[in-house]
Amino acid sequence: MKQYSRGSHTTYHHRYHIVWITKYRYKLLRGALQQRVREIVAQVAEEFGVHIVNGVVSSDHVHIFVSIPPHVRESDLVKVMKGRSSRKVQQEFPELRKRYWGRHFWARGYFSVTSGNVTDEMIDEYINNHADAHNRNDAENISLE
Repeated sequence: MKQYSRGSHTTYHHRYHIVWITKYRYKLLRGALQQRVREIVAQVAEEFGVHIVNGVVSSDHVHIFVSIPPHVRESDLVKVMKGRSSRKVQQEFPELRKRYWGRHFWARGYFSVTSGNVTDEMIDEYINNHADAHNRNDAENISLE
């Protein structure tokens, strides 16, 4: 049986698998940069009241499987995650300015699917079978690849 989340006046089960990539699909998300992106994504999720069920930060993309409350728009969540992480990593890692001179760290858009068409177990299995998905450091269930 599904575990439902509860708000003050709602009971819900809204799960989304969301993926976005670096601009030009550059494989830059390694080491300190990768960890910083993970921290920012977890921080934004906490601010929005979103629970990260599972996730992985790969070298050129981010996968997250999240439970989103009904009052939060998925597009707003992704906009803030991508926008804040782009701005902060470009401020904190000045070497990125050479490669991303237009101040766009992430590619346009994102992929999203609800777990209604694909089961939670299938998404978890996909993320867990992703290369090096077992290197978790307890930052909101997002592993580093």
